[in-house]
Amino acid sequence: MLSITDLSLQRGGVWLLERTSLTIQPGQRVAIVGANGAGKSSLFQLFLGGLAPEHGNVSLPGGCRIAHMAQEVAASQRSARDFVLDGDIELRRLERERARSEAEEDDHTLARILGELDIHEAWSASRRAEALIRGLGFSTADADRPVASFSGGWRIRLNLAQALMRPSDLLLLDEPTNHLDLDACLWLENWLARYSGTLLFISHDRDFMDRVATQVVHFDHRKLVPYTGNYTAFESQRSERLAQQQAGYERQQARVAEIQRFIDRFKAQATKARQAQSRVKALERMERIAPAHIDSPFSFRFPTADKVSNPLLSIRKGEAGHGDTVLLRGLDLTLLPGTRVGLLGPNGAGKSTLMDALRDAGTLLNGERKTGEHLAIGYFAQHQLESLDLDASPFLHLQRLSPGASEQKVRNFLGGFNFHGDEALTPIRQFSGGEKARVALAVIAWQKPNLLLLDEPTNHLDLEMRQALTMALQEFEGAIVVVSHDRHLLRNTVDEFWLVTDGRVQSYDGDLEDYERWLAERRKDDTEAPRRESDASVSRHTDTTDVASETPGESADDRKTRKRAEADRRKKLSPYRKRQSNLESTMEALQKEVAAVEDALAFPDVYDDSNRARLRDLLGQQADLKRRLSEAEDEWMAVVEQIEELESEGLVQS
Repeated sequence: MLSITDLSLQRGGVWLLERTSLTIQPGQRVAIVGANGAGKSSLFQLFLGGLAPEHGNVSLPGGCRIAHMAQEVAASQRSARDFVLDGDIELRRLERERARSEAEEDDHTLARILGELDIHEAWSASRRAEALIRGLGFSTADADRPVASFSGGWRIRLNLAQALMRPSDLLLLDEPTNHLDLDACLWLENWLARYSGTLLFISHDRDFMDRVATQVVHFDHRKLVPYTGNYTAFESQRSERLAQQQAGYERQQARVAEIQRFIDRFKAQATKARQAQSRVKALERMERIAPAHIDSPFSFRFPTADKVSNPLLSIRKGEAGHGDTVLLRGLDLTLLPGTRVGLLGPNGAGKSTLMDALRDAGTLLNGERKTGEHLAIGYFAQHQLESLDLDASPFLHLQRLSPGASEQKVRNFLGGFNFHGDEALTPIRQFSGGEKARVALAVIAWQKPNLLLLDEPTNHLDLEMRQALTMALQEFEGAIVVVSHDRHLLRNTVDEFWLVTDGRVQSYDGDLEDYERWLAERRKDDTEAPRRESDASVSRHTDTTDVASETPGESADDRKTRKRAEADRRKKLSPYRKRQSNLESTMEALQKEVAAVEDALAFPDVYDDSNRARLRDLLGQQADLKRRLSEAEDEWMAVVEQIEELESEGLVQS
C-alpha cells in the first residue's frame, strides 16, 4: 500500500500541495491529472527520492521495486536491444557476476549465479526486450541500431520500453503516449492491462485513461482528490460537484448551450456511418461533462477563411514516397470544403508521406496535384516546433505575419491560447513543448486556413488545451485531414476515415473499434506491432520490405467498382453540400447583422423624437433581416432533409 500523509510540497517558492493525504491500494492503476505546473511530475520525483516534502511523509511498502520512465536519453552507441535490457538492473548485475566468476574460474559461485539467472528467466530476456521494441513501433532490424541513430521521439519510446522491461512493484509513467502513434497506444494499453503491480501514470489522453485507469487522482487547489473509476467517471463526478457551485454558473450554462447548438447542427447532418454515430454520442456526453471544464484557460477558434475554392485540392493517378522508393500508389483523392478525414494505418504504411504529398512537400513522385485558386493550408507537425523563432515572443510571431494588426487584436487572439500579459511578449526559448505547440497552433489559426493538415496535433498538449482544440476543430468550416493517436479528438472531429495500408489509400467504413480489431488480427501475437513509418523530415529508419500482407478484404475489381460508385455519390451530393455550406455562412452573417441592429436599438437615445427616422430605419432593417434569416433557415432545413433522403437511399456510404 502506498500512503501519503499530511503532505506539503513546494518548488521554487510555490506551494504545490498543502496538508493533503492519499492512499493507493496494491494493484490499482491510477491516472494523475491536473493543470500544467500543478505538481504532477514533482509528485513522481517525491516517490523516487529526488525531492523531500516540507511536511508530512510518503510511505511505500518495504522492498518496493520502482520502475519509472525517463523523459530524456543521451545519445549512446549501445544497441536499442541492450539499452532496453539495461532496464532489468538485477539481470545486468547477475550477468556481471557470471562474467567475473567465469574469469576467476569460480565454479561454485558460477553454479549459484546460473541458478539465479534461470530463476530470473534470463534465457528469455532478449526475446522479451525485442517484443517490447516491436510493440512500441520499431522494426525487428531496429533492435540492432545504436540509440544515437534515433530521433528524440523514438528515444523516448526506448525509455518507455526500458521502464517496462524493469521488474517492478510500482510503475511510474509520465505521459507515456506523448510520442506514440495510435497503434503503439493500443499495444501499450494491452500490456498495462496485464501488469500486476501498482501503476501511477500522468496522461492527457482521455481514451488511454479510460482504458487503463481504475482510479483518478486530481490536483485540485493544492490537494490530491481521488475519484473512483476511469477518466469518464472522473469528469462526471467532478461536473456534478462543480454544478452545485454557484460561482461560474452562467459560464457553465453558456458552454453547455454552445455544445448543444453544435450537437443539434451535427445531428442534422450525420450519416449512418458508425463513426458519425459515435461522434454524436461523444458530443452528448460532452454536454454532461461540460462543467468539468468551465475553468479552462483556453478558448479559441480557427477564423473563417476570406475565400474558399471547391474543390480545395485533388491528386490524380498519384504515387508518393521518398527518393526511388514508392510507398503509395494509385492515389485518387479529392478534398472539398467541409471534408473531415482521419488517417488510419499501421506504422510505416505512409500516413506522413501522404500528408507531405497533400501539402506539396516533395513526396508526390508521380501524378497530378491540382489546387483551388484560394487554397490556404495550415500544417501542423511536431518537427515544425523546431522552425519557430526561439528568440521571438508569441506576439512577435503573429505581428510578423500581420504588421498592420493592432496590438490589442493580437493580444486578444493570443489570450484564447492562454498567453496573457508578459507571457505574450516573452521569447519562447524557455517555453515547454506544450507552450510551443500552442504558439504553433496560434500561428496557423491566425492565417485563416481553409485546409488543416494535422499530424499528431495533441502531443504535449494538456487535457484542457486538447478540449479547446477539439471544440475549435468542430466549428472549423474548412477541410481537415488529421493523423492522431488521440481517439477522443478523432471521434469528435472527423466524419470519415481513410485507411493507409499495403501501398494504397482507401475509404474505411468501420469505426475506431473496428480498426483496433483489424490491427490486432494483423499482428502475429499481442506483443508485436508493425514497423514504424518512414518520414523524411525526421531521422527515422526506413524499411520498405516490412509491410504486412493482409488487407481489410476487398478485390481489385471490387475496389474499382466501389471507387466509381463513391465518385458518383459525391457528384450527386456535391451541389447540396455546397448549398448547405453557403446557407450556413449566410445565416451566420445575418445573425451578426441582426445582433448589431438590436444592439443599436438597445440605446435609449434612439427613441428620442429627434431620432424617429433612424428608429424607423432600424426597425425596418430588423424586420427585413429576420425575414431573410427565417427564409435561409427554412431553405437550410429543406436542403438538409434532401441530403438525409439521399443518404437513406444509399447514395452516401453508410
